[in-house]
Amino acid sequence: MEEIKLQIKDLNVFFGEKQVLHQISLNIPANKVTAIIGPSGCGKSTLLRSINRMNDFFEGMKVEGEIIFDGKNVYAEGVDPVIVRRRIGMVFQMPNPFPKSIFENVAYGLRIQGWRNKKAIEEQVIKSLQAAALWDEVKDRLYSSAFDLSGGQQQRLCIARAIAVEPEILLMDEPASALDPIATARVEELIRSLIEKYTIVLVTHNMQEAARSSDYTAFLLLGRLIEFGPTNQIFTKPQKKETEDYLTGRFG
Repeated sequence: MEEIKLQIKDLNVFFGEKQVLHQISLNIPANKVTAIIGPSGCGKSTLLRSINRMNDFFEGMKVEGEIIFDGKNVYAEGVDPVIVRRRIGMVFQMPNPFPKSIFENVAYGLRIQGWRNKKAIEEQVIKSLQAAALWDEVKDRLYSSAFDLSGGQQQRLCIARAIAVEPEILLMDEPASALDPIATARVEELIRSLIEKYTIVLVTHNMQEAARSSDYTAFLLLGRLIEFGPTNQIFTKPQKKETEDYLTGRFG
């Protein structure tokens, strides 16, 4: 049996009067990549952002149901969303480095957490850049602006920044959609290497990327979970007609 890292139970999400997610129940296995696929506007990013409470920033947002992480509902009263986001990191669609040096981008979260020891910070920055497969490309220019990096390098820097604070889960919202094919391949390779240490939930609109990068796939349609299972099964023998129609390009 797979160890379950995160349990989503009967999740409903509303923005004002509009219900965006309907009764989503999903178990996210530990140290695997779970891809969330589906046509534009089906609720993929809303589901992803619900996991670490990034949707809290939207006015009029209401959540029903539970997201159980480490035995506790992240939406329970008294749960600090800042601590949730520290343990469940996020990488966005567009690379968003801070207007700081490469080094300071990665060190930023550590300083926020109260790290003061210069040597410890330096070691953690190096370790994170190595884990993000970026160290060899930037080790001679750590104090150059992060904006000097290419798009693909900036995205790997954002991944290094996310893992520097050692979250347990990494959420990725279409992390390669703004990148060229070579940079995309590097990011996909990186995703596979990170599951030794992290549980990854990946939103992608790219079927090939989901097929190559993930162990499990969830298919969403109009805010509902249609099908979830091992990626090879979803892509070769989907159980639901809607899944088959989507994967064969009949809609979406």
